[in-house]
Amino acid sequence: MTASLRSLWLKCHRWTALGLGWILIVSGLTGSLLVVARPLDRWLHPDYFVAAQQPAVSQVSLESLRMRLALEFGPKAAFTFRPPRADGDTLEVLVRGRWRGSLYLHPASGAEQGRRGEHDSVVSLLHGLHSALWLGQTGKAILALAAFVYLLLAISGIVLWWPRRWPPALRIALDKGFSRASFDLHRTGGIVFALLLAVSMATGAYLAWRPIGGLISWLAGTPVVSAPTLPAAAAGPALPLDALASAAQQAFPDGRIGLFLYTPQLDRPLAVRMHVPDDPHPNGRSVAWLDPRNGQVLASRRWDALDPGTRINSIVFPLHTGELGGVAGDAAVALLGLVLSVLGITGLVLWWQRRQARRRARKRSTL
Repeated sequence: MTASLRSLWLKCHRWTALGLGWILIVSGLTGSLLVVARPLDRWLHPDYFVAAQQPAVSQVSLESLRMRLALEFGPKAAFTFRPPRADGDTLEVLVRGRWRGSLYLHPASGAEQGRRGEHDSVVSLLHGLHSALWLGQTGKAILALAAFVYLLLAISGIVLWWPRRWPPALRIALDKGFSRASFDLHRTGGIVFALLLAVSMATGAYLAWRPIGGLISWLAGTPVVSAPTLPAAAAGPALPLDALASAAQQAFPDGRIGLFLYTPQLDRPLAVRMHVPDDPHPNGRSVAWLDPRNGQVLASRRWDALDPGTRINSIVFPLHTGELGGVAGDAAVALLGLVLSVLGITGLVLWWQRRQARRRARKRSTL
């Protein structure tokens, strides 16, 4: 590579990183912290996650819970019920009404064991920063852009690193001063982990910004699967939630309810996400759409029959969070988050040191 072309690559790498590198640092640190914070939160607050009386002989009526919650949070409140995934877990209810947050209930009696507002826990704050920079949909779009920027940084970094002779020297000298250690950590860490970090950033962008999934389906020539239209019928009260849950279960006899998405509006289908045995997504991506007035199953799709942009969510989500690989997956996600933040920090350090060196050189030349 000629000196002028290398200088151009270096400038592109440097200024792109200085523009959005802070987002990569935040994303990496919060991702690593979330891996540790989730099990720590469960250990520190067992009342939220572990049923007080075990075992639960029977499941509480969802309809009785809905009626009780509607009295407290208003008739227009929406509730997402997440049944226990394992024996001894509580039943979690995500509330969207006059109050927004999560309730943790005993799955047999329905007794409340605790509640937290949507911003009351360290985990929720970290998740909001990691997934949207606390900026809602705008933050999600910024994170998707940052992921694209990382790919540019990775490519430019590989071009700058590419050695004339092989095999290359991949070593980190920690005994030759802070500047040399920062340089070696930035260069060697970026090369060794480039591919894994690219996967992590790409999956994070996919999860953060929904239009990416729609774009994937469009490129595949497959229309995005959406909720069916509710057929015209005489207005009437909704069926009890337990009857609707039973109808969804009959649509997927081999599955379990992952998320029951209740909304009080009777002019739209009610969605129940089901987890079937071959679905890697912890909440399940198979879905049954029901007519809330009579319990008719309007449509049902297994996760592997959805459009590509939605279907791959079942793999991308547990891959990005580490759940796909168990403890090893969690450890890998935590490590990659730390590596990403170290790359960003060392890059800033190197830029600052060079900037200070140039200033000192200018001062000496004027003496």
